[in-house]
Amino acid sequence: MDNNGIKQGDVPMGLGMALAENLDALNYFASLSHEKQQRIIDHTHQIRSKQEMHSFVSHLKDSGY
Repeated sequence: MDNNGIKQGDVPMGLGMALAENLDALNYFASLSHEKQQRIIDHTHQIRSKQEMHSFVSHLKDSGY
């Protein structure tokens, strides 16, 4: 993911893996501005389980980011 300054190494592993399994969410994330991507990344630091991350990613488009 190298969109508007967000590089692959900047995306937390759990988020990257969840996005890789959900192409709609991945494409949505890639279309966002750097600031919106960073807000999502910042939010993921509060997520504590794989299941919670998958749920977050699957609802990414509806989350208002």
